[in-house]
Amino acid sequence: MTIPHPHSFHIPVMGTGFTIDTPLKVAKFGIASVISLVDDVLIEQMRKYHCEQHGESYAAIGPRAEDGRARRITAYLDLLGHLVGRQIEAMRAMPFAEGNDLARYFRLLPDAPLKRQYERMLATTDAVEKAALQETLRSQVVAGSIDVNIMTKLDRDHYRGGEKLPAMFSDALAALRGFARSTLRSSMVFSAGINQRLYSYLAEFPDFFPDRHGSLVKKIIIKVSDYRSAIIQGKYLAKRGLWVSEFRVESGLNCGGHAFATNGHLMGPILEEFKNKRLELQEGLFQLYCKALAKMGHALPAAPHPTRITVQGGIGTADENTFLMQHYQVDGTGWGTPFLLVPEAVLMDAGERDKLCRATEADVFLSPNSPLGVPFWNLRTSASEEVRRRRIQEGRPGSPCPKRYLAFSTEFTTIPACISSRAFQKQKLVALAEEERAGADVEQARALVLAKACICHDLGGNATKPLGIDPTATSAVCPGPNIINFKKLATLEEMVDHIYGRVSLLANTDRPHMFIRELRLYVDHLRAEVEQVKADLLPGTTRVLTEFKENLLAGIDYYQELAEQFVEEKRRCFLADLAVLRDALEPLTVHR
Repeated sequence: MTIPHPHSFHIPVMGTGFTIDTPLKVAKFGIASVISLVDDVLIEQMRKYHCEQHGESYAAIGPRAEDGRARRITAYLDLLGHLVGRQIEAMRAMPFAEGNDLARYFRLLPDAPLKRQYERMLATTDAVEKAALQETLRSQVVAGSIDVNIMTKLDRDHYRGGEKLPAMFSDALAALRGFARSTLRSSMVFSAGINQRLYSYLAEFPDFFPDRHGSLVKKIIIKVSDYRSAIIQGKYLAKRGLWVSEFRVESGLNCGGHAFATNGHLMGPILEEFKNKRLELQEGLFQLYCKALAKMGHALPAAPHPTRITVQGGIGTADENTFLMQHYQVDGTGWGTPFLLVPEAVLMDAGERDKLCRATEADVFLSPNSPLGVPFWNLRTSASEEVRRRRIQEGRPGSPCPKRYLAFSTEFTTIPACISSRAFQKQKLVALAEEERAGADVEQARALVLAKACICHDLGGNATKPLGIDPTATSAVCPGPNIINFKKLATLEEMVDHIYGRVSLLANTDRPHMFIRELRLYVDHLRAEVEQVKADLLPGTTRVLTEFKENLLAGIDYYQELAEQFVEEKRRCFLADLAVLRDALEPLTVHR
């Protein structure tokens, strides 16, 4: 059975802690959300907290328990599913009374047949018809999907007694096993590209294959930055009898958290390619999928399972949301960063949330802070950043590294260490001091070492501090640049109404279109790359950077034609912004 999507938007994963219990707040209203499976310590803390809050029994699963990481994840996901199921049952038993959760469920819906059916029920004066409509409406109340995310690059191996454990105990595989063994009927979202051993491991779990009714109990969502990535990852999985139920297209730079820049390919042209090749993509994958299923002895589906195309990254207005849905025919949109200002939906330390409300463009920056070596959107004024800078001033840089989820460097140790840790940074700074380098080079290298921050533990502080689990936590915050356009806290109703165009929460009415904002970020990114290559600080070639620039120019040409779809006033502003960015892009060339 295909679960309907009451809403046309979802709340993507944000950090490790922001959305860790978002399903308990929004799933009962039919809103899908995604939680991170990175931090099983945090997940166990949240399970204990919510068991206590909801009167459920709790038996701890310790860090050294057999297959403890997977078991912790399974236990927490089962708890979420149980509690949300209880919420839905309670709502279906409610009367239709102004202000209660049942009425709120229908009040939040977009203008669609179900919402109109609700309005018809409210308007009728016929008691028999009203009662019949109410029973029909109750039967259509469904929970939003409780989806989970694995960032494929975070796949640390584990050691015991100095010996590496089998691959099945790596962070990513254990997290997948935890989800696969849960009772949830929902989706696994993979981000950050292919992890072959992780993707191959999916085939170990029956729920990812069609059941006897031809349905998928657990679905696969792939977060991609372009069409080529969708083809490559989709084929890899289809050849193993695994179906991708959704490609979640995310802007390479105009997003929160880690930013995986494309080679100058912009959101508009990317979505155009998905729109034009959608049927080709589905049919091509279906052939590979059926061939693999037949080889494995599975019954073949009569037709492809649905393949949704959704988009996220920098969406800020109802007009943009509607345009994406209508022009590119996407099935849904993701709204992340604005929900950081919705306490009803997302966990966050109140002090950090206040800083977000006051944040300027200079406060939200694409930083080198991530130990992964990937650009990372950061809030300059966050408690985590303040502590990082203070440790440097006190002569004790680096984090105590309590969780080690990003421990991948073997530069100084046999067992991998995190480059944000105090132990690594101490050794690295000594090594740099012993190298023969020019003064400027040494300082730049030192600055890059000291820039690395503890993000796996500190991102979790947004859950542990406000809930009293760890009152001393120093929270990290990773909003997308879109946050500067929202300046006050909002209720869940207000944010949903903003998405559907019933109200506007924008503080910055001069905000550029999301496509213009992304293009500006890419021009700035290319300029920085060019300067670093010229100074021999970054490996790169003239050919690669030239291709990057050509892709951006092709994107500008595309947007000039697309502007014909906009109303006159918005078209003029859009074209004027394009002209400015073309003028900024043209002079960027690399000559070593």
